[in-house]
Amino acid sequence: MPIETTRDHSRLVPPARQVLRAQVSDQALDLQAHAALVEGASSGAVVTFAGVVRNHDGGRPVTLLEYVGHPTAQAVLERVVAEVTAAGDVEAVAVSHRVGTLAIGDTALAVAVAGAHRQEAFETAMRLVDEVKAQLPIWKRQVLADGTDEWVACP
Repeated sequence: MPIETTRDHSRLVPPARQVLRAQVSDQALDLQAHAALVEGASSGAVVTFAGVVRNHDGGRPVTLLEYVGHPTAQAVLERVVAEVTAAGDVEAVAVSHRVGTLAIGDTALAVAVAGAHRQEAFETAMRLVDEVKAQLPIWKRQVLADGTDEWVACP
């Protein structure tokens, strides 16, 4: 089934394209709080994404992750989120990336996008995740069950 790609002309006003949160934090991330932040009367869809620490990688058991951010990480996140939001027809977005030591099941990346329709919300959420992963100067160290550790996807 083809995806509808025409712009929505039923709006009362143009999309707000608000960035309500773009934050690098060492505190636990609450996905529901991100969703509540972006909800609004003009939004027919709120899409959320949680990047969660899993217990395996490459067929090996993982016990925890540590994320280390470059001093520019906050500024880079703000820029990336602003650019992606400005390019989409969405009402509001909230994005946070966690740094520090995370346990299995913890949320490392929280994204919430509100839009008038699901397509624009899904597309913007996916682009935010992709661009944050590609551009944010945060590095991941994973600790394996055998006690060894490794840095993953570091330049």
